[in-house]
Order: sequence, then structure tokens, then C-alpha cells
Amino acid sequence: MSGIRVVFSYISRCAASVSSFSDVLMNTKTETSDLRWTIFSRAKPEWEEVSGLDEENNSVRIYQICQTDSSSSHWLRSGFIQRLAASQVYVELRFTMMECSSTSTHHRSCKETFNVYYYQADTDEATATYPPWMENPYTKVDTVAADFLLSKGGERKFNVKTFRVGPLSQRGFYLAFQAQGACMALLSVRVFFKKCPPLVSALSSFPETVPRTLVQQAQGVCVEHAAQQGLRPRPPKLFCGEDGQWVGQPMMSCACLPGFEAADGQTRCAACPVGHFKASTEGKCTSCPRFSQATIRGASLCACHAGYLRSEADPPDSPCTKPPSAPRSIVPQINDTTLSLEWNEPLDNGGRTDLSYAVGCSVCRSPKGACIPCGDSVSYRPPQDQLQGRRVEVWGLLPHTTYTFTIQALNGVSQYSTKDPASDSVNITTSHDVPSLVSVIRKSDSTESSLTLHWSVPTQLHYTVLLYQLRYCEKDGHSEDQCHYTESKRNQAVLTELRRATRYEVQVRARTMAGYGSFSPAAVFSTLPDGHDSASQFLVPGVLIALGMLLLALFVFVAFTVLNPPRCYHFTYISLLLFLSHGSAGLYFTGVKVYIDPFTYEDPNEAVREFAKEIDVSFVKIEEVIGAGEFGEVCRGRLRVPGKKENYVAIKTLKGGYTEKQRRDFLSEASIMGQFQHPNIIHLEGIITASCPVMILTEFMENGALDSFLRLNDSQFTPIQLVGMQRGIASGMKYLAEMSYVHRDLAARNILINSNLVCKVSDFGLSRFLQENSSDPTYTSSLGGKIPIRWTAPEAIAFRKFTSASDVWSYGIVMWEVMSFGERPYWDMSNQDVINAIEQDYRLPPPPDCPTHLHQLMLDCWQKDRSARPRFSDLVSALDKLIRNPASLKIVAQEGSGLSYPLLDQRAPLALSPCTAVGEWLRAIKMERYEDSFLQAGFNSVDQLAPISTQDLLHMGVTLAGHQRKILSSIQTMTFRNKSAATVTF
Repeated sequence: MSGIRVVFSYISRCAASVSSFSDVLMNTKTETSDLRWTIFSRAKPEWEEVSGLDEENNSVRIYQICQTDSSSSHWLRSGFIQRLAASQVYVELRFTMMECSSTSTHHRSCKETFNVYYYQADTDEATATYPPWMENPYTKVDTVAADFLLSKGGERKFNVKTFRVGPLSQRGFYLAFQAQGACMALLSVRVFFKKCPPLVSALSSFPETVPRTLVQQAQGVCVEHAAQQGLRPRPPKLFCGEDGQWVGQPMMSCACLPGFEAADGQTRCAACPVGHFKASTEGKCTSCPRFSQATIRGASLCACHAGYLRSEADPPDSPCTKPPSAPRSIVPQINDTTLSLEWNEPLDNGGRTDLSYAVGCSVCRSPKGACIPCGDSVSYRPPQDQLQGRRVEVWGLLPHTTYTFTIQALNGVSQYSTKDPASDSVNITTSHDVPSLVSVIRKSDSTESSLTLHWSVPTQLHYTVLLYQLRYCEKDGHSEDQCHYTESKRNQAVLTELRRATRYEVQVRARTMAGYGSFSPAAVFSTLPDGHDSASQFLVPGVLIALGMLLLALFVFVAFTVLNPPRCYHFTYISLLLFLSHGSAGLYFTGVKVYIDPFTYEDPNEAVREFAKEIDVSFVKIEEVIGAGEFGEVCRGRLRVPGKKENYVAIKTLKGGYTEKQRRDFLSEASIMGQFQHPNIIHLEGIITASCPVMILTEFMENGALDSFLRLNDSQFTPIQLVGMQRGIASGMKYLAEMSYVHRDLAARNILINSNLVCKVSDFGLSRFLQENSSDPTYTSSLGGKIPIRWTAPEAIAFRKFTSASDVWSYGIVMWEVMSFGERPYWDMSNQDVINAIEQDYRLPPPPDCPTHLHQLMLDCWQKDRSARPRFSDLVSALDKLIRNPASLKIVAQEGSGLSYPLLDQRAPLALSPCTAVGEWLRAIKMERYEDSFLQAGFNSVDQLAPISTQDLLHMGVTLAGHQRKILSSIQTMTFRNKSAATVTF
């Protein structure tokens, strides 16, 4: 024992400093009296409590032991230690230990380690015999080995070890030390727990926090003059680590209120100085704009100087302005009852650029009578309000009447001024009366885009007619602004660039030296529909010739029917059909090829021979199977026709064991496809029927079906590329419509795309044979047959009325598929829900980032009245305009309040389904990586997600465009389904 006494008075001068962010539960160095800890030993020697001196020569209590053998355990247990608020504590031990070789009683059982234990209890219940002195019920913390051992003549050092004890669940605990052969001294024991200090950061204040877990969340409050921000304001949060250090930085959920800005490193909000302002929670204080001032600190808005104003639409940082001065120098030019007014702009526009003018008119019917407003008795071009130019024409003035015209100058703050707008006026007196010289208008000729008109005038005139003015407007539902005017010096005119098959209302008036007369009564004329020859002088002879030929054809038909066997019936029928379509109708369809349905042939093989070319099987080499079709495998191969370049082809095969009906149905697609020649229609190379298997060969499209290609390349194409794809599809459908062919199953799955991103319409025969197990959702109509509900027009679903107009509806769905990169139309709604939703005038919302013009085209295609839908020629023209003007594609359809697009119903959006938490929803769509971001932003359940926009996702760290689209699309799906369920479910 004497061997270690020499070191008891020595305490290291470089003792570890106590953390200022911890609470000490026990420290033996501060005890001034005996510790009197409990000692247990089955043999001598035992732990001995002695006094020593620390590095500051203060008296401290020390426990020492020096064993002669390790056959028995010697225990030392502390008093009861209250854990207070800690769930885990730290124990710092200072001790010395003799090297076994330096002890006077060195033997093989000497050890240079000891054990540390703890025991939890709610009260100070330990006695000399309880709990039992063994590892269970005590919990072992560690076996402690010395880093520095004392030896004779060696350096005097002591050891410092720190352990973590926990988790602690009861009110307190005891520490126990077990020596089994060591010669050592326990110099001091300090028990403490760590905590994070009070913190002010990111305009948030966090209290002192004790970590109860590995990372303890602490909730803070915004500093004075700051408030929470965001869609779902949440208190600021920060995490306190087990080491008593704050982890990371708090989210910027607090922002300084208007009139205050962040100061001192985001620790407080300072008021804006006098002459400065801050209108929102973002940004910093700025100087007041021109003609405004802030006379107090903390201003959120600068007040305008006297005489200056700011409109509701002006941002707070815009300068104050004032109404403009009056227009100058009104110059009237009157031609009896027709007037033009011109003027100069005001000298002072009030400091604004939104200058406009308004024209006021009053009529004074007698010198002594009061003047009254003109009202609707006169008309203006352009309209009298919101004039951007400085010229207006006035019609309808009465002869021999005095008028007063007032021109007002206005800008964006005129309506807020208490003074009347500045104006200038002029008095006008009309002169002679001009009679109406035109009474009846007649049509001389008409075409699809023009009308030739003439009218008669009196033979004896008291006026010399200078010219005639024609006004023509589309008859149905068009305003005055959409009427057109033209002039002619003769009593006839040709109106050009008119719409096909449209009624026009036409009026004519004459102009003399006395001015314009009144317009003639309106006459209505129509342009011709497609396919009519403008040479109307041949119409009557053509009809007579056609009738004669028709009678001749009927006579031939009867003769062949009576005199020839049944095998000639089909030839007779087809001859008559071709005669009627190309003979009698040739006067109206010259040069237009018309589709012939192969199912009208008595022998369908004849249609195949007529429209499809037979290819020798030796010219074809099949390389690989790329899919499965309705009747067999689909392969990729090479076609090498002698004298032609070898090229890849797609090969549809008819599997063995087929029936004659299956063979006929299989080849019907070839007889349909073979009639089409267009760059956006899949091209038929030929057929192989002379060997097995029977094959149909078409051009090979490297990228396959459009829907799967878009899904595979989500967000990889620009809007102009997507519009190019849509334009190709529309061009192909325009060609089919002109051929009088109705596709019936137009969908992205039936569009093929090649390596140059050229889209081609396909699937011309198999769409009518949709099977029960088809992957495409179908619905059995009341009239029989299977219909792809999500792509089909309502009249086709209800009444089986398939027309080019129903194909236009389907094309609108294809446009939506393209812009959503292959998203499933109406998502996972049932077919009946889709039907009900369409019946209630619901339409698909714009996909994310969809240009406004494209979504408007989709809505045009989804008009309930099929006659109101555009034709494919109109769609091609509209898409061409967008391609020529790419800037128009930058106008993106708005998402409303988040993604709950109200479609055709302008009611408020519904909440999303509250059935699941955000974490479950994100895991369901494979986006669980963003769970923490959503939770930190305050989104705990999916019913809070409706207002989220792309900008919100960027703030939450969702920067990948594909991930944004997937998340927004999922939210859009839930929103649309809830809206549909709330309004159309039975």
C-alpha cells in the first residue's frame, strides 16, 4: 500500500475543463467531508478512504486499494445519485494504477484493470447487503484499463476516463467499482449530463434543451417582430445532439414582419429607418420610391405625396403617379354624317405608361334644349373606351344636328382620383341627309372560300356614288368586332378568304359627296362545303348527266343479276359502287381518293389482292421477336427486294391453327393500310400469304409505341418537340379524314415513333376486335361491342356514332398523353366514373408545365357538341402557328391553387383524401427519400397537399424534373378523383 501513497498528493495540472453546457450530478472533488461510500469485500485488504491534495492543493477524498491476490472481489459503491432531467449521464473517473511489476508483492494474479457498474432505483434503497454484490442486478458499464501505469522512478501521471451511462428510466442510480487484483487509487468521480444552451439563430429562439435520445428535437419560437411563413406555418425546429451541441441549422421558417429586416446575423428583426420600408416578409428595407415618404420607423408602405396616387395593381415599390393632363388639339374631319377625330397626346402622362383614352358624346337636338348622351345611336371604330390610339371614327350621326365630343385622357390611377379626368371637347354640326341607295344584294357565284355578289342601284341618281362599302360577318354568334369591311367602286364585289360551309351576313352602303348612306338590309349567303366545284355553271348539266349514268348503271346491275351466276354479284356491286363514287360524284370529288371498306367485298381476299402487294418469303429475314400481337408474334426483320435497298421491317405473324375468319380478320388490316400513302401513316410494305406463317410487313419504327416511349423518356423533350409529335399525328389523321376513314381507336398506344421522332398512326384493323382480356380498359355499350372508354367521345360511347369528330375527341386525349409523358388518362378512375365525369362536363386538367394554348386545343377537341369540335385541318394549322411562334409555348397553363385544377367547373378545389400519412403516400410512389423534407415543411397528411406547386417542391429540395412531375401527378390524381367522386358518384 505504501507503494502508491507517494502519488496520492499528485493531481495532474492539465485536468479536463468542465463543459459550461452540462449539469453536474456528483463531484467528489467538491466534497469537504468523508464520502462514506459502501465497501464490500470477502477478504483483506478493502477499499480505503483517505485524504489527498488536488492540483490547487485543496483537500480531496480518495479511495485506494492494493490487492495481494485476485481470487476475491472488492466492491465500492457510491451514494444514491438523482438523475434529474437526464435520460443518460456521463461519468468522469480520475485514477492512478501501479504497474504490477513495481508492486512490492508482485505475483501472477496482479491485474491492471477494474470494472465499473451501475444500479437504478426510484429510492435510496441500497444497503450493505442489497442489492447482491454481483453483475446481475448491477449493469456493467466497462472494464477500465489504465493508459498510464505508475512505476518506481517513473513519470507521475494519472488517468482520466469518461463513460456514458444509460438509458436511465428510474429516479436515480448508484455507481459501483470492482477491483480484482489491482493496486490503484480512485482520485475523483464526476457525474454530469450534457444539454444544449439557449440559442438564437435564423430569426428563431430555442430554449435550453436536454437530449433524451441520440438526437432530441427542440421547438422554438420566432424572435420579436418575426412570424412563421410558408403554406402551412410550423414552429421552428432544431435538433440537440447527445453531446450537448446543436445539430445543423434551423429551417428558415421565421421571417421578419413587413417593416422589419433581419439584423445581427439573423438573430433579431430591426425596424426599417425613417424614409425606408419593407412591404413583405422577404427582402430588406429599401428607400421609399419617388413621390412617397415614410415618416415613422418600421413602415411597411410609403405614403404618396399629396396629389400623387398608387393603383391597387401597382407593387409597393413602384413610384407614386398622378392622372394625365388633357389631350391636346382635337382635329375633327366630318363628311356630313360620318366623323373622324384625331388628337395629340397630353403634355404630362402622369409618370405612367398605361395611357388610354375615352370618347364621350352628347347630342343637342335644339339650340335651347338640353344636351343628352348619344348612347347607342352612334357607333365607334375602334370602341370608344380604352382607346390605345389617338384616332376614332364615328358613324350614325343625324343630319343637321349638333354634337359635342369629349376626349378624356386616363391612366391606371385616374379612377382613384377625386377629380374628374382631364379632357378636351369639340362641337360638331352635321349637314345633308344621305339616302340609302342599295336595297337588294344577290349572289352570282360561290366557292368554299369566296362569294361573288352584286347589287342594283337606281338608274337616276341625284348623287354621284364615289364607292360602295360592304360589311360582312359570320352569321352565328359573332360580335361587331369580328365583322370585316371592304370597298368597291362598282356595284359588285368578290369576298375572299372566307370559311368553308359558313353563312355570312352581308350589307352594302354607298358613299357620295354628302357622306355615307345607311346600310342595306342584311342578306345571308353561304360558302360551299368541301369537295364542291366552284364552277357552278356546270352544276345543272352535271347533275343531269349523273342521273342518266345512274339509270344506266342500275340497268346494268339488274341485267347482270338476272343473267349471271352469283359469282358475278360482287363484281356488279363493286362496279356500281365505284361508278357512284368516281363517276356521278366525280364532278364534286375530282382527284380525291376515297377509302373503301374491305368488308364490303363478298370475298375479302379480293380486297387483300387489290390493296396489298404479295412479297416472296425469300426476300424476308426474321431477326428477333419484339412483341406479341392479337394473332401472333411481332418480329423485327430485314426486307431485301432485288433491285432495292435492304431495310428493316416490322413483321406481324399469324400463329398456326387459325380459322378462316381469323385469317380474314388478320389480313383486313393490310387491305386497309394498303390504301394509305402518307408520311404520318404507317406504311405497308406487303404481305406473305403463299407460305406459313402468314405475315404482314410494315415499315419498322425503332422507338415503338408512343405511350411507352414517352414514359421511358419522361421530361426528356422540350415543348416544341412534343408539339412536333402532335402535329405529325394530326397531319396523319387529317389525311385519313379526307379519305373518309374513321379510326375509332386513336390512342398513344396505337401511334408508333421512329428514331427521328416522327409519329405515325397505326392499328387500322385490330382495334375493332378488342378482347375481354385486353390491357386497354373497355366498356360494353348498350348497342354491343367493346369501346376504349378513356379515349372515346361521349356520342360514340352512348350511340356508337363514330365520325371524324369522334376521332378529334380521341386526338385531344392523345395530346394530353403526349404532354403528360404517357400518363394514363383519368388515372385510376373506373370506366363508369369517367363516363359520369364527362357527362358532368369535366375535362382533363393541363399536365404539369403544359402550355396554355395546347390545353385550350385539347378542350376544343372535347366539346360535347361534336359539330363544335375543330377539324383535323384546323388542328394542323393551329399547331403550325405554335411551331412558327415558339414563344407562345412558354405561357404555361396555371395550376390554380396548387394542383386542384377545377376543369370546366369553377368551384373551389376539394381536399385530398385523408386516408394516409405523407410518409405512406411517398413510399407508395417510390419517393420516400423526400419524407423528411415534407415533414419539415409542415405536411403531415395528404389532405394538406392540394396547394403544392413546382416552386414549393424546389424549396423542399425536389430539384429533379422527373421527381417533380411524379409527385405533382400523384397529387393531381387524388384531387381529380375526389372532385369527380364529390360531384358525379351515384
